[in-house]
Amino acid sequence: MRSPLSVHTLEDFGRVQLSNSFFMREFLYSEISQIEKIPNIPSDPEMAIRVGKRLCEDVLEPIQERLGRILVRSAYRSAEVNAEGAKNKNQYGCAGNSANAARHIWDLCDSEKLVGAMACIVVTSYLPFFERTRNWQALGWWIHDHIPGYSEIEFFTKAPPLALNISWHERPKKTVHAWAPRRTCLTKPGMSNHGGDHRSEYQAWLTEHRA
Repeated sequence: MRSPLSVHTLEDFGRVQLSNSFFMREFLYSEISQIEKIPNIPSDPEMAIRVGKRLCEDVLEPIQERLGRILVRSAYRSAEVNAEGAKNKNQYGCAGNSANAARHIWDLCDSEKLVGAMACIVVTSYLPFFERTRNWQALGWWIHDHIPGYSEIEFFTKAPPLALNISWHERPKKTVHAWAPRRTCLTKPGMSNHGGDHRSEYQAWLTEHRA
């Protein structure tokens, strides 16, 4: 499949269904692309579709099935769009292309020649609990316990609504961090809290969510 070069071919690409609920089109929107007038289109559409399907089927779909609607704030970035975001890091807050390969840049392998995909999402059903308690950890532990396909989670707690980067990767890292306001590690392999059942950390939220 060639990279889309016309409105019609880009429309067709956007119609690709990645999972039961998600289509490629909603992952292509980028404020950087809009403002800087840089097309946010994969150079390798087949690779973007392949990893996007894994992100949606293994990570996003299971969350949405259990917790309700997910809002996709941003996801795929072309290498050109991401490079612009990294160049203006103080304004746009993007890591460089090497750091975002197999993350936001879905169609670029990382330094180990592995593939992956990342999206920034909002779990809308969690917002009332977070706004009242400022507790992001409960959602982090719930995903860690219930979504085995995730690789990385990074919460952003400063600007409402609470959002998180979440990824699929062919060699999952299994890390959960937050900017709260400094970068804080909730868990990662090797930490004593990484295994086991963490139900006590999110039981209060689940009780409220199911009420």
